[in-house]
Amino acid sequence: MTGNMAHLTLAFGLLGNIVSFMVFLAPIPTFYKVYKKKSTEGFQSAPYVVGLFSAMLWIYYALLKSNVLLLITINSVGCFIETLYICFFLIYAPKKARMESLKLIVLLIVVGFGLIVVLTQFFASGVTRGVIVGWICLVFSLCVFVAPLGVLRQVIKTKSVEYMPILLSVALTLSAVMWFFYGLLLGDFNIAIPNVLGFTFGIIQMILYFVYKNKKPIIYEKTFKFEEKVTKMEEQRIPEFKDTKSIDVVKLKGMMPVEILPGDGKYAHNANYTVVEPQALQNMPNHTIEVGA
Repeated sequence: MTGNMAHLTLAFGLLGNIVSFMVFLAPIPTFYKVYKKKSTEGFQSAPYVVGLFSAMLWIYYALLKSNVLLLITINSVGCFIETLYICFFLIYAPKKARMESLKLIVLLIVVGFGLIVVLTQFFASGVTRGVIVGWICLVFSLCVFVAPLGVLRQVIKTKSVEYMPILLSVALTLSAVMWFFYGLLLGDFNIAIPNVLGFTFGIIQMILYFVYKNKKPIIYEKTFKFEEKVTKMEEQRIPEFKDTKSIDVVKLKGMMPVEILPGDGKYAHNANYTVVEPQALQNMPNHTIEVGA
C-alpha cells in the first residue's frame, strides 16, 4: 500500500512538473510580440515578478522539508524562466515602466523575500520554521489564485474572452489538480489547500469562456449603435444642407450684376457677371425714370 502511494505521489509530482512547465512557457508569444515591436506597449511586469517571488518562496519551503524534491525542480525552472522574462521586459520597457518594475523587484524580491528568510532563520527553528514558511506560501498562493477574479469580472462586464485564453485556463486547472493530489498524498496541506482554490477558479474560467466565446462584446455593440446614430444624423442634415445651398445660390445670382454681351446670342461665361441673351430682353418691360428739373 505504501509503495502504491509513493508511486502515485511521484506520478502526480511529475505530471505537475510537466504541466507547470507548459504554464511557465505560456508568455512566450507575448514576448515575441514585444521583440518584434521593440516595445512592451501596455504589458506589465507584475505577473512575472510575482511569479519569480512565488517560485523562490516554494523553493525555500521545499528546502526546509525532506520529501518534496519535485517541488524544487519545477520552481527552479520557474525562477530561471521568470528571470528571463523580467530581463527581457526591462530591455524593451519605456523608462517609466522600467523604473516601476525595478521598484517592484526591490520591494518584493529583495526586501520581501529577504525579510522572510532572515526573520525565519533568526526567530524560528526546526519544525516551527517550516510551519511558518508553509503558512506564508499558503496565504501568498491563495492571493495569487484570487487575482484572476479581476479577469472574470472583466469577462462578465464586457462579454469578451479576449483576455482570458482558454488554453492557459485549462493548463492552470490541470496544474492545480496535479499539485493538489501531490500535496494530499504527501499529507502536506500547505501544497494541497491553495490548489483547491486554483482548481475552482480554473473551472469557473472555462465555464465563462464557453458562455461568452460566441457573444459580441459590449464595447463593439455600443460602437455599432453610435455609428448608426451618427449616420442617421448625417443623412438628416444632408438634405437640409443641399436646400440651404440652393437658396443661397439663387440669392447670390439675384445680387450679381447683369451685362449684355454682343454676339450671336450664345452665353459667355464670366466669373463676375451673369450674362443674358439679347432675345431675353425683348420680353422685359420698359421702365422710364423721370428726373425733375
